[in-house]
Amino acid sequence: MSRMRRHRAKQDESEVNLTPMLDVVFILLIFFIVTASFVKEAGIDVNRPDAATATKKDKANILIAISKNNQIWIQRRRVDIRAVRANVERLLAENPQGSVVIQADEKSENGVFVKVMDQAKLAGAPNIAIAANRTSE
Repeated sequence: MSRMRRHRAKQDESEVNLTPMLDVVFILLIFFIVTASFVKEAGIDVNRPDAATATKKDKANILIAISKNNQIWIQRRRVDIRAVRANVERLLAENPQGSVVIQADEKSENGVFVKVMDQAKLAGAPNIAIAANRTSE
């Protein structure tokens, strides 16, 4: 009888415990989710003007859209011109190296665009770009 107990005890000791490995995998998953930078969408589609000198900007983290009827959109929410600065400051706090891209519809007013760009500069945005479609000459 004691021989069977010893044999069963040896079998139980030889099993591999996967719990620590799963803990490490979940911690790595959480780390990568937290450190990933996500693109903040403006929330609407705009008809951007054409420009021959337009270049592709890969790291556009903060998108501000101005619709043809001069509505301002940040992160799929319509915002007032007075709230642009606070929204950009909040998004820059989440990602200090983020750049701001303003997507103004070609039928929007120039004055609204200038006000949005001014608010982004006052918020401390290091880089502000204007979205346009590239054309060939």
